[in-house]
Amino acid sequence: MRQGARVPRFRPAWWCRNAHLQTLWGPLCRPGWTALRRERLDTPDGDFVDLDWLDGPAGSPVVLVLHGLEGSSSSHYVQGLVRECRARAWRAVAFNFRSCSGELNRLPRFYHSGETRDLDWVVQHVVAREPRVRLGAVGVSLGGNVLLKWLGERGEQAPTALRGGVGISVPFDLAACARALDQGLRRRVYTANFLWSMRRKVRAKSRLYPGFVDVDTAWRARTFAEYDRVVTAPLGGFADAADYWRRASAGPYLTRVRRPLLLISSLDDPIVPATALPDLPALGSNWVTAEVTERGGHAGFLAGPPWRPRFWAELRAIEFLADTL
Repeated sequence: MRQGARVPRFRPAWWCRNAHLQTLWGPLCRPGWTALRRERLDTPDGDFVDLDWLDGPAGSPVVLVLHGLEGSSSSHYVQGLVRECRARAWRAVAFNFRSCSGELNRLPRFYHSGETRDLDWVVQHVVAREPRVRLGAVGVSLGGNVLLKWLGERGEQAPTALRGGVGISVPFDLAACARALDQGLRRRVYTANFLWSMRRKVRAKSRLYPGFVDVDTAWRARTFAEYDRVVTAPLGGFADAADYWRRASAGPYLTRVRRPLLLISSLDDPIVPATALPDLPALGSNWVTAEVTERGGHAGFLAGPPWRPRFWAELRAIEFLADTL
């Protein structure tokens, strides 16, 4: 889209209106790849995280992108957001959560939906290196939950360099999302795909830390309830899966956000049920804006003809940040 032109309202592609097609077309069929520069940061606790940078003009805005569950800087939506930044001559940095950059992290713990310490540390690192940086952030799915929870935790104390944020297809209520994903078609398609990758990481980590969790039970897990009970909860310091879902959900933190924030969600999202979406009027916040579409799937929002598809949420996210940066 031409720089300066406003993004029109979302109209789902006529050839891709089904929620599951909207969700799956991007990861299965979306072309395009942008080479990024990797920066490895050793964390204060002896682990590491990898940042993948799109370089650009000195002094240009930087957009921090947070991926979803078992995603990475290679995820199609991360690459799409990076390309939108490049089109505006901005810089971008994709933050790969621990274990997601193609190399298993060093410590027993992984990442999870409510883990914000690494994000806080990464933002501090970026700002310390460039104190006058104009920083925006986009979190997709789990990455959106992490971003929103962090913004709520920091409140008025959020770095002044952070001018605005966008959450796309955020799972505001993790318990509601887990219930939806652990049933029927969703369990066979989405949950099975996520857990296949997550179980393999547990088995690989067990070679470094034998017995760090109940590996046999984790390997047999076929629902998020089972996996989070034996892996996420004990590693994250939660009492059980329900305690993790409650304490890690971003929804309760929205009232504390003190930076301009746009939430993009779809009512037909197969991963985030409509019942999980926040009641924005009840929040009474002047900082948070929600744009909820009838269609769009999960992190899909595919528009345009098949020979020139467009991903509306990414365009809208960058447009929103342009007004804040």
